[in-house]
Amino acid sequence: MSERAERRSTPRNVRSDKLDQPQEKRARVLPRITLTQEAFGVLSEKFARFMGTAQFLIGMTVFVAAWIAWNVLAPPGLIFDEFPFIFLTLMLSLQASYAAPLILLAQNRQADRDRVALEQDRARDERNLADTEFLTREVASLRLALREQATRDFVRSELRSLLDELEDRALLRGRDDDTPPPPAQHTE
Repeated sequence: MSERAERRSTPRNVRSDKLDQPQEKRARVLPRITLTQEAFGVLSEKFARFMGTAQFLIGMTVFVAAWIAWNVLAPPGLIFDEFPFIFLTLMLSLQASYAAPLILLAQNRQADRDRVALEQDRARDERNLADTEFLTREVASLRLALREQATRDFVRSELRSLLDELEDRALLRGRDDDTPPPPAQHTE
């Protein structure tokens, strides 16, 4: 009989004692829970946010007060944790031992988000600075170009000076010719 046929004939729940062969998969009693790193991080952030709420603090205070009241005031047969409340201390320590790493994980994720936001802000600031520098150079070049352009006031003053010159020449010619010069009309 071949090895493959032998493997098929053995039931799955029977363990193979051969070291050179992998063990057969056992049937799981509990379902396997698989969480991605992102899903676990989101869960830890929700847990950390909940632990920082007044609702959690009030609930924990009520729980501890009820625990102590029950174990102090209950009949001796119903008490399950006596005065030093060792079991309560154990439960609170267990809760704290799980809460601390989850809170740290949530803080690390927040720090990562803050770092990404800071990098995005820095990149946006660099783009804004480059845009501002570009616009400054453009405004400076426009100012230089406008200095070379004749403005309306400059043209008016030049025309006035030319008109005055022409009037002076006409006056001089009129004196030479003894003909009265035409009346000057200034229009603006």
